[in-house]
Amino acid sequence: MGLKLTGWRIVGTPPKEKKYVLVAAPHTSNWDFPVLLAMACVLGFEIYWMGKKSLFPKPLAPLMHWLGGISIDRDKAHNRVELTIDAYNSRENLKIVIPPAGTRTASKNWKTGFYHIAVGANVPLGLGFLDFAKKEGGFLGTFYPTGDIEKDLPLIQKYYEGIKGKNDN
Repeated sequence: MGLKLTGWRIVGTPPKEKKYVLVAAPHTSNWDFPVLLAMACVLGFEIYWMGKKSLFPKPLAPLMHWLGGISIDRDKAHNRVELTIDAYNSRENLKIVIPPAGTRTASKNWKTGFYHIAVGANVPLGLGFLDFAKKEGGFLGTFYPTGDIEKDLPLIQKYYEGIKGKNDN
């Protein structure tokens, strides 16, 4: 209901699989988070998302974890890809939201962890988006990675052409 009141609508179809990496692009604003949560609630999704440690201060940490947050300490070297693959392999149902830009700054240079997680866990990519110009969000399709990132990444990015994040230039 809140989405409709603010003029947003959900479009597209989520992957049919119980497990997938949910690509979140473009990610250019803190406003992406509440819109994403509202859409997940409407769709009845239990989602998980990764956020920098500073998003989990002591008084808010329990709430952030309850909302699906996974705290990431970017100052320490971790094998996040392998740990995330292990999480997929140990569950029957898992959707982790990963913004491939890795930041809220508009960027064409995506980090590749989301892709390596999907390949390693043998799960597809749900191509999620928020288009602030059209006030639409949802799914652009399901992409099944081949393991050839040089071939796949440009194909994935092509889906996002013309989509405007809140702070896109």
